[in-house]
Amino acid sequence: MSLRRLILAAVLSALVLAGAAYAQPKNGVVRPSGETKLPPRELGSQLYAGNCSACHGIDGSGQRTPRKTTEGIEGQGPSLRGVGARSVDFYLRTGYMPISEPDEQPVRRRPLFSDLEIRALVDYVSSLPPPGPPIPKPHPERGNLAEGYELFTENCAGCHQVAAQGGVTTGARVPPLTDASAVQIAQSVRIGPYLMPRFSERQISDEELDSIIAYAELAAKEPVDEGGWGIGHLGPITEGMVTWYFAAVVLVLVCLMIGRRLRA
Repeated sequence: MSLRRLILAAVLSALVLAGAAYAQPKNGVVRPSGETKLPPRELGSQLYAGNCSACHGIDGSGQRTPRKTTEGIEGQGPSLRGVGARSVDFYLRTGYMPISEPDEQPVRRRPLFSDLEIRALVDYVSSLPPPGPPIPKPHPERGNLAEGYELFTENCAGCHQVAAQGGVTTGARVPPLTDASAVQIAQSVRIGPYLMPRFSERQISDEELDSIIAYAELAAKEPVDEGGWGIGHLGPITEGMVTWYFAAVVLVLVCLMIGRRLRA
């Protein structure tokens, strides 16, 4: 084979590989062609079939036992029937879903679906019977900060800290509320994602929830650092460590000065 033919074959192979790579779905998401031309519910149906059905079932009834698909995906997940728009919107907009493994803890990340795709998926899944709760519309501007502080301290600070900066509990990492919107806080309180407990309207009313959101947004996004240095707003443990660090340095310097004077 001549040199010219070898170069031509190499170029063609590179083009084929580049084309195959370009055809792969970004971030592992399967997308139908002509998305913008499809009706919302049809788009949602196709997105669900390609990205969600392996774990949540073709009809949304869930997959209780692990089942390996033809693509090698270990599918297992709860039923989505009756969850409504509230849960679907929360999990998709926070990037909690989709996840790689059934027992993986969802973490906040950039959503893998576009806004158009999320709205289509929410429309399709929420159409599955029976009807479920809609996306909440909280009003934190109507809340009471003092009441929100008390309620947050009583119900939320044990895991999220009173400064709403998150932490670590047994078997889970607790996220900070810095990036959470008012709607997402309201959704998580009613849903109880992952290991978080779910609070009904009897436990926390919508009016009380408005107060909690008002306080959480202020604490997480506009913290008051009266001491001048928040130190990550992680609480007394960090503050104590920093204090002892400076105290140790001061003690060493004092010992050196005393030693010099004694030698003199």
